[in-house]
Amino acid sequence: MRRFIFEVVESVRIAAQAIWANKMRSTLTTLGVIIGIAAVTLMATVINGLNQEFDKALSQLGTDVLYVDQFPWGQSTDREWWRLRNRPAIQPALAQTIRERARYADAVAPMADDDRTVQRRGRSLRAEVIGSPPQYGRIRSVQLSAGRFYTQSEERSGRNACVIGATVATELFPAVSPLGKELKLGAVPCTVVGVQEKQGDSMLGGPGSPDERVLMPFRTYDKIFGVNRRWGVEVMIKVRPGVSMDRAEDELTGILRTARDVPPGARNNFAINDQQQVRASFAGTRIAIYGVGLFLTGLALVVGGIGVMNIMFVSVRERTKEIGIRKAVGAKRRTILFQFLVEAVIVCLIGGGLGLGLSALGAMGVRALGFAATLPGQTVALAFGICVGVGILFGIAPAWQAATADPIDALRYE
Repeated sequence: MRRFIFEVVESVRIAAQAIWANKMRSTLTTLGVIIGIAAVTLMATVINGLNQEFDKALSQLGTDVLYVDQFPWGQSTDREWWRLRNRPAIQPALAQTIRERARYADAVAPMADDDRTVQRRGRSLRAEVIGSPPQYGRIRSVQLSAGRFYTQSEERSGRNACVIGATVATELFPAVSPLGKELKLGAVPCTVVGVQEKQGDSMLGGPGSPDERVLMPFRTYDKIFGVNRRWGVEVMIKVRPGVSMDRAEDELTGILRTARDVPPGARNNFAINDQQQVRASFAGTRIAIYGVGLFLTGLALVVGGIGVMNIMFVSVRERTKEIGIRKAVGAKRRTILFQFLVEAVIVCLIGGGLGLGLSALGAMGVRALGFAATLPGQTVALAFGICVGVGILFGIAPAWQAATADPIDALRYE
């Protein structure tokens, strides 16, 4: 064990001396590795950030919530869309039917929405206005930073009360608390009773972001804007704790087929959606991004590895006499092999460190543009692991050439 540690320390010392003696050559050798590692880590950083944003956006839908709609979520062909648009719309009364019949439903709420201009004293912005009963707050886990959610009595009376997003609050009420104040939806005043916690930018963006949203009782929405009976509403169903989503969906399918008079054997004239469908629809895009990214980064690393291998062959030729002397005084083949492998790995690790520095700068630039980019510790560990692997893979051939050199021929080498 002591001998092995001595060999490792000695190999690192000799490798460091060789690299320091040829600083310019070593720097040029690491360029390919630098580019490869920077590409690998920056790709992983951006993809990790996108995944976090994607999961954050999906979390708004709820992992235990089913959505009854006229259309299924995800992509469909034009021909399919024309068939689906002829389905009868989901009407608000269906929510009450589900509430009465579904054993696995914890909360049920219809929802209608539209983009509207919200105003107050000369200030205005475009926001998503949602009309839904108070159960919306529980189904979508709405968190408030101030005030309260509107109540069931305000729903029954159709009171002009609303809960606003953080951006709406800061844009329309920059210097005062919005609670108890009025904003206008068109010409209709609405009293603010609550403010949502700031969610930050998400992949939803624009008026679909929770921060740019106005929530109000469903009856109030219907009174002010009117629910479009042609396109209907969306009904949200929060599944009871401990009940599987598949079981709840099967029960809901039976209730909807009965309520919408779907004959036995006929296709459903409705869609039951959940966040898993959104994940599935984006799965192909994710795979394509990963595939292109891995191909490009793999190509960069292969180019960098070939550069390391060529320079190591040059280093072996330049130090042929040194190798012969070391063998002549008793150095084992294993020791020579290990020495040159360590040198190749150190060169790659130096390139990896510089590549990580470039990647960190790139991530800062991406964040400055408003996109998500995080560099987790696992990515850093993976990058150094790749460096060691590239060093061993592309350093083994020159190291083996040095280790198997004939000592007599090596001493004669000029």
